[in-house]
Amino acid sequence: MTEQAIDNARDVREGEELDVTKLAPYLSEQIEGFGAQLSLKQFRSGHSNLTYLIEDGAHPSGFVLRRPPFGAQVKSGHDMSREYNVMAHLYPHWPKVPKPYVLCEDDDVLGAPFYVMERVVGVILRGSDPKNVDLGEENMARVCDAFIDTLVEIHALDIDEVGLADFGKPEGYIERQITGWTRRWHKAKTDEVEVIEEVAAWLAQNMPEDGAPAVIHNDFKYDNLVLDPDDLSKVRAVLDWEMATIGDPLMDLGSALAYWVEPTDSFVLQQLRFGPTTKPGNLTRQQLVDRYAERSGRDVSNFLFYYAYGLFKVAVVAQQIYYRYKHGFTQDQRFAGLLFAVQALGEAASQAIESGKISADG
Repeated sequence: MTEQAIDNARDVREGEELDVTKLAPYLSEQIEGFGAQLSLKQFRSGHSNLTYLIEDGAHPSGFVLRRPPFGAQVKSGHDMSREYNVMAHLYPHWPKVPKPYVLCEDDDVLGAPFYVMERVVGVILRGSDPKNVDLGEENMARVCDAFIDTLVEIHALDIDEVGLADFGKPEGYIERQITGWTRRWHKAKTDEVEVIEEVAAWLAQNMPEDGAPAVIHNDFKYDNLVLDPDDLSKVRAVLDWEMATIGDPLMDLGSALAYWVEPTDSFVLQQLRFGPTTKPGNLTRQQLVDRYAERSGRDVSNFLFYYAYGLFKVAVVAQQIYYRYKHGFTQDQRFAGLLFAVQALGEAASQAIESGKISADG
């Protein structure tokens, strides 16, 4: 594997610079052996919290700092303490969580809460065709297997042993998700999208009972995995725990597969790919569910509901972004066509419900 395949930081984006005047002395007090030569770069690929590389001259891999976007309201999805605490509980029990070093909730240090964790060096598969990475059919198949097996590992963690039994509210989790995302849909609605209304109604009428609770990641995609550069089938770390909670693990799998685009999916869905899921060697959505069932022992006979839920949730997220664009809260032209994505995701869910299939092979 070439050095170019490693996920590296770049210069900090304009407007996202950090005042490190107080940061260096603070980290020197909090992290034993922290060096004096602090420099800052940025990992630019994230879409939520801002992520920076801290190099101190003493630790070869450096550290990673996460903070909310500038201007964000912390309580609206950018709670640093939540993400840090999940990782702090999981790290002693599962080796694929980066080591969390320090949580700072004193705005005086950096202007916002933040936390610092270890940097896990490796390959991250970003986009539909990652460069400088050998994703031939055999390698891709091994990466795909590692993807689903890692999700099984997360769901197998003992919530009592890791100390997260009281972290979420597993009872009534499915109902809260359906009613919550339906409410968010109506709040962000800009245009009539009949198919979304139909899917929301179907979900409300077909809710299963909650499954046995587990740690769920809630944003499990290829680009949240750090892979070993010398063996892509080895997952070194799972990133972005900001939406993790305790709930029904099949809802987590449904959300993950909503991002899993197959070669036979519609043109619009092809444009929404978050990873190289259409490359030869990848399992189909149904095959992923089958492997998950085999490895986890969970009953997936009603998985159609969970997949339709995942598509609905992603559609609502796209609609929320489009609402911001249409009402002038952002001028980013990438968001101008998101209404087509909302329609396409709704149609994909509707077609799955009608056919009883989550992918072309079953």
